[in-house]
Amino acid sequence: MNAGLTVYLVSRLLVAATTAFLAIVLWSRTRDLAWMLIVIGAIASYADILFDLLVRFGLLDEARFSPFGLPLGRIVFSNLPYLFLSAAFLVMILRKRVR
Repeated sequence: MNAGLTVYLVSRLLVAATTAFLAIVLWSRTRDLAWMLIVIGAIASYADILFDLLVRFGLLDEARFSPFGLPLGRIVFSNLPYLFLSAAFLVMILRKRVR
């Protein structure tokens, strides 16, 4: 692995870890469903980055999560944050529509 890729991966991990930490702090202070879904989306994004790093460093075998040659782990972890964010936005839209 070259130095540029290492700097990219470490910076991505540090920014995501900071985001996840702040999201957890926010989670403890709110009971709003939309905000909780956004927080879960941020944590899921961090999980996506951790999964990618574990696969890149060879600590996790991606083939174990690939039934029928489909990279199921990568598909789930890369789309999960956006599913939670979409759900949060839908909750906000429906909340504004009801009033």
